[in-house]
Amino acid sequence: MSDSQDAISPAAPLSSVPSACVSKVELRVSCKALLDRDTLNKSDPCVILMVQNMGQWTEFDRTEVIKSNLHPVFAKVFSVDYYFEEVQKLRFEVFDIHGTHSIGARDDDFLGGVECTLGQIVAQKKMTKPLLLKYGKYAGKSTITVHAEEISGNNGYVELSFCAKKLDDKDLFSKSDPFLEIYRMNDDGTEQLVHRTEVIKNNLNPVWEPFKVSLISLCSCDEDRKLKCLVWDYDSRAKHDFIGEFYTSFKEMQKIGEGNEVTWDCINPKYKLKKKNYKNSGVVILTDLKLHRVYTFLDYIMGGCQIHFTVAVDFTASNGDPHNSCSLHYINPYQPNEYLKALIAVGEICQDYDSDKRFSALGFGARIPPNYEVSHDFAINFNPEDDECEEIQGVVEAYQNCLPKIQLYGPTNVAPIINRIAKLAARGQTKDASRYHILLILTDGVVTDMADTREAIVRASYQPLSIIIVGVGNADFTDMQILDGDDGVLRSPKGVPVLRDIVQFVPFRDFKTASPAALAKCVLAEVPKQVVEYYSHKAIAPLCPAQSAPNSVATTPE
Repeated sequence: MSDSQDAISPAAPLSSVPSACVSKVELRVSCKALLDRDTLNKSDPCVILMVQNMGQWTEFDRTEVIKSNLHPVFAKVFSVDYYFEEVQKLRFEVFDIHGTHSIGARDDDFLGGVECTLGQIVAQKKMTKPLLLKYGKYAGKSTITVHAEEISGNNGYVELSFCAKKLDDKDLFSKSDPFLEIYRMNDDGTEQLVHRTEVIKNNLNPVWEPFKVSLISLCSCDEDRKLKCLVWDYDSRAKHDFIGEFYTSFKEMQKIGEGNEVTWDCINPKYKLKKKNYKNSGVVILTDLKLHRVYTFLDYIMGGCQIHFTVAVDFTASNGDPHNSCSLHYINPYQPNEYLKALIAVGEICQDYDSDKRFSALGFGARIPPNYEVSHDFAINFNPEDDECEEIQGVVEAYQNCLPKIQLYGPTNVAPIINRIAKLAARGQTKDASRYHILLILTDGVVTDMADTREAIVRASYQPLSIIIVGVGNADFTDMQILDGDDGVLRSPKGVPVLRDIVQFVPFRDFKTASPAALAKCVLAEVPKQVVEYYSHKAIAPLCPAQSAPNSVATTPE
């Protein structure tokens, strides 16, 4: 780079953390050879990212404005959710901004745009396309380049605080207005802008605001990757004066310790060659570093977290006489009924995450021996001291053996079982991420004790527990959707909201013609997020987290 750089204006800090269980992609944008729309100065470009939803284009976000620059490299990072199974249409529009981030209505303000899909950008990692004006006309030789980086799990983000001392004074009648830029050195020899600080006016000893950046953005999760840092004196005409530079790495930054700082000489190579006694053009100091690990579901599982699986089966009379082939509980020797299909589909996946392969199997809504009183919480192996069965096959056998011994009755009350498992989860709750519970409720109709169930779910949302409800048969399950927080926040009858969404409801009939894997994928899709959300709220790291650096904060996403 030359001593004076065409063009950069300070940018807002990067958005910090990616969401834990959603694939997120960071998009970085730069342009070249933009049209010059201004008479006295060069264009002041800004890129607006538009997304298409239901056929309508809406603004997703926009970059900062870079003053007087036809070859801008924007510091703003777009963080976008990525779904492999969807076509996600994007449009990048470049405008010459006048005033305070206002988009002009004149055609002259539009410098060009391009449409593409997120999948195209991800597949290429670096996509360069010509900018087009209205009616498909090329905007001269203008191009836009979009870099994509997937934010993978277990990289986290880092919070950095920099200051500088005794910087060179580049201004004649006042002191320098310094800002700092950090570039990542890529494997192909190119440089990627990672962060640009704000400008500190008239100060040779600036203290810049702390900022956050993901580790994949900073160093591609490679602690030894070289970072290039530049200090500039800001100029309102976009002719920033070069003060100096230094090279470092994230590994070197982590040498900061209690009460210690990491210091670099800010070197101007030209001064170093010309001046015999030249020492530096000031020093840059890293005053604080906080490393925040962002943990994923797999981090917890691979760290040793056990998933304890419990199934609860509806034995109310509305299921029909088990001896009748029309009953939902009819045991067909050639084909499992819907209860068994749902149980096996979900259970076979859950059993891989439980080392002892023992699962609790409960029933509700039946009269049970020896007194044939109605119970809404009984072990289907009729052992109240140990309701667990060996593997999923053991649960299947206990279910089949149970049917001839009970009388189907009612009503459909599920709150007692939810309360039971929530208490079990609370008793086993420790300060480490060692055990999480999944409760699968199989029912043929809408629950009778809806108010109590809502209350039980709200209390259970504070425990390491997820609840899956599968509606079996052809009943109208509309009211059951209330329990699934997807359409809004579930509240108790007193108006207390759930701490986190822990319920997933699906009707089995939606998957009658699909494979068992499709049902399992649907009902278990939210569990990883729910696991991470619980341990995030508790600020609990995995049992065997990645090795933390000094000053690291072992928390999950903000």
